[in-house]
Amino acid sequence: MRIVLGVSYNGQGYQGWQSQSSGLTIQDKLEHALGTFTAQRVSTLCAGRTDAGVHGLMQVVHFDTLLERDTYSWIRGTNANLPKDIAVQWAVQTTTDFHCRASALSRRYAYVLLESQIRPSVESGRVGWTFNTLNEAAMRQAADFLEGEHDFSSFRAAQCQALSPVKNLMRIELHKRGAYWRIEFEANAFLHHMIRNIMGCLVQIGQGKKPPEWMAEVLAARNRKVAAPTFSPDGLYFLGPRYDPQWGIPDRTPAYDALP
Repeated sequence: MRIVLGVSYNGQGYQGWQSQSSGLTIQDKLEHALGTFTAQRVSTLCAGRTDAGVHGLMQVVHFDTLLERDTYSWIRGTNANLPKDIAVQWAVQTTTDFHCRASALSRRYAYVLLESQIRPSVESGRVGWTFNTLNEAAMRQAADFLEGEHDFSSFRAAQCQALSPVKNLMRIELHKRGAYWRIEFEANAFLHHMIRNIMGCLVQIGQGKKPPEWMAEVLAARNRKVAAPTFSPDGLYFLGPRYDPQWGIPDRTPAYDALP
């Protein structure tokens, strides 16, 4: 049978999602916990790999097993062997027709940004930070240039392994509450560092260093060198993928509404 898990994590203390020889990744910790619970080696696949320092509200993973357990046992048994900053939120039993990556219709991220003359303290590692006041209208105008299907080479890391730089950015939404910005992104898929590179450009535009039209120029250039520096990973959250309702996969976890 195929088991699907929704996993949340604070990425500050880890070297990203993907397994490494150091063992200090989310995948390493999850597979160790599953192996301890099942007394078998378990290999997982995820919906979208996250970088070091990036958080996950609903990373979706799947694995195949011959063991029969009720769904709550998968949650409780795995969490009993996970560090306190990683937790399984839900479990679903499905068929091998489902694939956490290939079945995804889209993927969603949010970037939480603190606009303040004082650096973060309690929120350190959990929000990005800008000292300067941001112009919301300018940022919204700039974001509009990115929606739709485009070649996002200007926002692509050199080490990106995607077969094509063309992605469909379905939605960018900007929300501001007090000193906190929450910027949500939804696309069919993302390039490596794509959101952090877009954030670097949005912040420069919001600070008045560049006009909104500069975003369109960067996009059209298809050249990473013309864009802003890659922004901090601290405030980046993987909100999770969307699937066809037929699979019975939750749309979000409660932590979604807890973000600023």
